Amino acid sequence: MDRFERFTLSIFSITRYWNKIATEEMRPYGMRGSYALYLVTLVDATEKLTAARLAELVQRDKADVSRALDVLQKKGIVEPYGKSRYRAPICLTEEGRTLARQVKRKAARALEIAGAGLTEEMRQDMYQALDIISQNMEEICEGKIPLESGESRE
Repeated sequence: MDRFERFTLSIFSITRYWNKIATEEMRPYGMRGSYALYLVTLVDATEKLTAARLAELVQRDKADVSRALDVLQKKGIVEPYGKSRYRAPICLTEEGRTLARQVKRKAARALEIAGAGLTEEMRQDMYQALDIISQNMEEICEGKIPLESGESRE
């Protein structure tokens, strides 16, 4: 298996299993697994987030965030907001903060178990490598790094 296949399959596999865990965690609340990411992002935010900023942070489209916020609002997880949905700050209710902290604990535990056998140095190197790859992929997509040069940046 070449490097591209190994990287791609590993990322897809991790994402698939995270989605399964998140779906199981959110099922008792009648919510989609993807909402778990929104909750964790909101509870960890050091600033008030708007729907537009949340969409940017979690790299999801605004329509998906909007639909999720509607559901979260109806279920009493986020406080009601005004007509200017994209500019209004999103505030978790107490029930929402409790649920978000629960989801965060389960996610942390899943990562702890999944990362068994990694040293702290390996973990830090992995996150640094993923950050670099992510940044470079963003620059490729924004046209800042051309793919046509034929030269490898290894």
